[in-house]
Amino acid sequence: MLKDQGPIETLEPLVESIRDGVESSGWTLSGLQKTTSREFEGRWSGESTRSAYLFFHRVDLPETISVEAFVDETSRGLRANLSLVVEGPPLREMGEIPPILRRISSAVGETLPEGYRTPLALRVGLSDSDAEPEDASVQLRVKLNAPQVAMKAGKSAISALASAAVVAFEHLLERPEIAELLPPVVD
Repeated sequence: MLKDQGPIETLEPLVESIRDGVESSGWTLSGLQKTTSREFEGRWSGESTRSAYLFFHRVDLPETISVEAFVDETSRGLRANLSLVVEGPPLREMGEIPPILRRISSAVGETLPEGYRTPLALRVGLSDSDAEPEDASVQLRVKLNAPQVAMKAGKSAISALASAAVVAFEHLLERPEIAELLPPVVD
């Protein structure tokens, strides 16, 4: 268990808290990348940022499902989000995008905790410019943005938020609106 010692003000304790919360919910860290950026132009001139990307998987779920976290430390403070990432079927198997987004948005609103920003994206991409549009890959990303109040509350609050977020993501995977994006279960 993490020991709180006041607000989280730097990258490392925030990463540790998120990792603790996600791993306590049965997900395994499968990758961690940290970057520092110092060369900016324009309005960011003179700034520096430190960022971390965390990647989590569960052995009992398809490889097409993951949880990712992004943490960013700038001179303006910290920010973090957790994302459920689902690699869906080709676009030809999905149907029309607006109705799909409506169903997914409704499921996210009904499943994820209230009071948090939960942006979602349905990304459609072609492997090459001459590929058929119907063969486009589809990826769903559902984010939960960590509020500043949680970072001010300390490590335990962030860990609890990360744990609650991944449990909500798991419930979201059980919804028919999301299940249609998952690969078929093979016995």
